[in-house]
Amino acid sequence: MELTPVMNPEALNRFLETDFPQLHTDGKVFEVVDVSPGSVVMRLMPNERHLRPGGTVSGPTLFALADVGAYCAVLAHIGPVALAVTTSLNINFLRKPKPGPLTCTCRLLKLGKRLAVMEASIFDEDADDLVAHATATYSIPPR
Repeated sequence: MELTPVMNPEALNRFLETDFPQLHTDGKVFEVVDVSPGSVVMRLMPNERHLRPGGTVSGPTLFALADVGAYCAVLAHIGPVALAVTTSLNINFLRKPKPGPLTCTCRLLKLGKRLAVMEASIFDEDADDLVAHATATYSIPPR
């Protein structure tokens, strides 16, 4: 499956800022840092709101990172379609993340006319051990 991106990181970040400003309510913590054929890498710089007792990033924050990363992976390859929506997302929490930056690599497994399926792998920045793994399906509206 050969997938060619149609949006770069700058265009995706601009789209998130204009169409989803609520994502940055507490400051800009989500950022697309790389786009390549079939994948997107997103960075999360968590603030106090994203932490939970025990000195770790919360599960809902990891879920949001996987979901936003998956959304950006779809948009990177179909263009700025605001009404593409999550139809399912399953996440497995594997390790306790450090209370610092995280990276999420989202890889498209299938991109059809109406559905996209992808996986998201979340890591502590500068670490090789997987913190969480998710699979997601997005519904793409008709053009």
